[in-house]
Amino acid sequence: MSDFKLPDVGEGLTEAEIVTWKVKVGDVIKINDIVVEIETAKSLVELPSPYAGTVQALHVPEGETVPVGTPIITIGDGAAPASAPAPEVPAPAAGSSTPSTADIDMSNPAATGGGENQTLVGYGPRTAAVQRRPRRGGASPSTEAGAAARLQLQGAFGQGARESADVVEADEPAVPATPAEHHEPAAPSDVRVLAKPPVRKLAKDLGVDLRTVTPTGPDGTVTREDVHAATSAPELSGGDVARATQAPDRSSGDRREPIKGVRKMMAQAMVDSAFTAPHVTEWMTVDVTRTMKLVEKLKAHRDFRDVKVSPLLVVAKAVCLAARRTEEINATWDEAAGEVVFKSAVNLGIAAATPRGLVVPNIKGADQLSLPELGGAINALTRTAREGKTQPAEMSGGSFTITNVGVFGVDAGTPIINPGESAILCFGAVRPQPWVHPTKKGAKIKVRQITTLALSFDHRLVDGEKGSRFLADVAAVLEDPSAALLF
Repeated sequence: MSDFKLPDVGEGLTEAEIVTWKVKVGDVIKINDIVVEIETAKSLVELPSPYAGTVQALHVPEGETVPVGTPIITIGDGAAPASAPAPEVPAPAAGSSTPSTADIDMSNPAATGGGENQTLVGYGPRTAAVQRRPRRGGASPSTEAGAAARLQLQGAFGQGARESADVVEADEPAVPATPAEHHEPAAPSDVRVLAKPPVRKLAKDLGVDLRTVTPTGPDGTVTREDVHAATSAPELSGGDVARATQAPDRSSGDRREPIKGVRKMMAQAMVDSAFTAPHVTEWMTVDVTRTMKLVEKLKAHRDFRDVKVSPLLVVAKAVCLAARRTEEINATWDEAAGEVVFKSAVNLGIAAATPRGLVVPNIKGADQLSLPELGGAINALTRTAREGKTQPAEMSGGSFTITNVGVFGVDAGTPIINPGESAILCFGAVRPQPWVHPTKKGAKIKVRQITTLALSFDHRLVDGEKGSRFLADVAAVLEDPSAALLF
């Protein structure tokens, strides 16, 4: 039996969040089978198993962040851990409302199949819309088996295991069973409230007690609409009315998210950069009509049939060419060594917005690639980033970054330099605008395709002259792509 400990999948990472388990207790796996997806401070990473065998236990529930080196899964050589057998239990007496909890294998939550119409984990078959908990007093085969099964489940999955099923119950105190002949309608505190985990979280965020909500879903399940309806038209008791007349708590609808993973790393990096490197930003408005015509031609070219061509490709090529004439742009300030490090290659970073935060993967040696190769690399980089599968190695070692805010219709901005680099270029939206166009007889106003470039650079190693020259070189290629032959 072997414990698989959370490894350091990046460069000195100290912790990671368990996002999704790809296996469950009892599964038989081989070496290199993917067992879990984790989120580090840089990206989502799928971890392969270093062992073969049967999954014995999952030690960390989904959503929990643990330090590197923590055992997260136990894999054994033998069969799956045996679950407590369900002894035969006599059918309940007529009129009894106490079901048996021994009809479910509590060590295997997946046994329900995840469907809303399946038997709920730990509660046996649905025999009535309202069911009561078993009596606390007096041991019986069914209650002992149920308790043993719950302990086994908690040992295998941790405290979060109860919410691994598609539908779970809200926590409420156990209530002694009432004799059948004196059965009365159950009070709200007696009722098992059925709700999916996202619905329970919504109710918790909105401050709604699920036991007071009228369910409208299948088999008496509380839905999101039921929770929202409860917040808009609550039934008020006398004490509730008194509280309602007081000043409302406007924070009850706020949503909170922990600062972790990619977002936490991005925030810290931006703060460190903004308050360490003295930023200077220069702007330039550029006529990119010829570049837009070139983009249309490239789309029809046979060498680009498998490449999604956009103006960003030409901007990226222009940056690689212009960096040859201003090497400080492709350098980094090494404070500890007291040196400026001039990079031998342009590792071009493309800032990508993802649901988990901003990531900046980079194309190694972008200045050595042909235009079709560069286009293919940009496509692959952005696709991987949006899928959340960018690996830490793909985000290290960058030397220059482009952020394309034009895709959002934004004209330009003042970007913050990516840590370890000396400059970043902001590429704004391309719009048709009136433009004073020079002619042989003077000038005339024409409608041209116009964009704005904004270059932020570290003034410790890039002075105004070098930053301005680099920006002018990029603009020259965009104004007339044939100017690339001069570099």
